[in-house]
Amino acid sequence: MGTNRLVGDKLVISLAYCLIGLFALVCLYPLILTLSVSFSAEQEVTRNGYSILPQSPTIDTYKYIFVNSGAKILKSYGVTIFITVVGTISALLITSMISFAISIKKLRYRNIIAFISNFTIIFSAGLIPWYMVSVNYYGLKNSILALIIPSVFSVWNMFLMRTFFASISPSMYEAAEIDGANYFTIYVKIALPLSKTALLTVGLMYALNYWNDWWNALIFINEKDLFPLQYYLYSILSNVNAISSGRIPTGASGSITLPAETVKMAVTVITIGPIIFLYPYIQKYFVHGIMAGAIKE
Repeated sequence: MGTNRLVGDKLVISLAYCLIGLFALVCLYPLILTLSVSFSAEQEVTRNGYSILPQSPTIDTYKYIFVNSGAKILKSYGVTIFITVVGTISALLITSMISFAISIKKLRYRNIIAFISNFTIIFSAGLIPWYMVSVNYYGLKNSILALIIPSVFSVWNMFLMRTFFASISPSMYEAAEIDGANYFTIYVKIALPLSKTALLTVGLMYALNYWNDWWNALIFINEKDLFPLQYYLYSILSNVNAISSGRIPTGASGSITLPAETVKMAVTVITIGPIIFLYPYIQKYFVHGIMAGAIKE
């Protein structure tokens, strides 16, 4: 009986590994395809379509991007890294403080605060009023703050963190209050240390949002020195597509054949590269239990 159960367990585990491995390959396939096409010759991609293996392997597409815009891409990288780091830290600070506050049942009007926050998800004033307020009253036109402030607070992330804070044992807060701690001390010394998993999860969401954002740059930024990476590469891709499609007169592009298809994949590789290398180092923190080492009721 025990032997049969052991064999059955091994079969289930083997099947689970096979399914997870298959799912991983399905998820990995688009990334491999993107990388392959970015190192392929434009003529071969146009003639034969996309392939899992590079066709006539070359780095001409990357040369085209970096030779023509290498210094500007590096500057855009700097802008993107700055707004990602500063924006993520600021967003985590604001979101965690509000979430902790409304998770405290003793807070007066906490339900009203939650309702007002939730109201902004359902109803909004629209793009034009938002733009006018941001530019005329907040002065966000052509400012680095225009790439940070509009995304510094997410109601969805706030409710996510509030649920987590609310799951922490109230007895821990009560014990701290008996010892003379105020709520700010409880927030810093108890709530945040027990919330590393939630902070990393929400922080990753904010970081990805800042890293991938190009909309705020499109709306607020005209100075090229303030272009984030995503928006700058988007402008390169738009110019290549415009020339290749003939919307720009032939004389403007001469007899040069631009890598219209491969440049799309190269731009994708350039933008997602740092995130791919960073994610494995962050992922290990997600395997820990949400309340590891804490008191539960």
